[in-house]
Amino acid sequence: MENKRREFLRNACAPVLMTALGIPMLEACGKDGYGGDEVLGGNSGGNRVVTIDLSESNFSNLGAVGGWVNYLAESLLLVRISDTEIRAFDNRCPHQGNRDGWSFDGSEFTCSYHSNSYENSCNGGLTCYDTEIDGTILTVTR
Repeated sequence: MENKRREFLRNACAPVLMTALGIPMLEACGKDGYGGDEVLGGNSGGNRVVTIDLSESNFSNLGAVGGWVNYLAESLLLVRISDTEIRAFDNRCPHQGNRDGWSFDGSEFTCSYHSNSYENSCNGGLTCYDTEIDGTILTVTR
């Protein structure tokens, strides 16, 4: 019985103490993944489709190549790559999950919280989604 008690205390005391002191146990601190298993958009089955009317005024920045929008309502970063291509990325910063502090310099998104930068390519650190433009309608498949 004493051995089980010691094992329990050895395994439980450090996390409890660190939590009580407000010290995070695990914290990503790099440009790799966020590490969460959250299903994007709260959808637990299959793909989720988001349809965006680009003629709406809050998407006017996407009219010109290089224009971008942080679409918080759908947790998307959108950037106009060419006349026929808009890329869509999850706007969750892989470092700590912030969604609202982005800037864009024409090639990289930078999170204002810790200045981590991510390329606007689908090979970078941000999750990239399939998009299709039909007239003024952008369809994003997540």
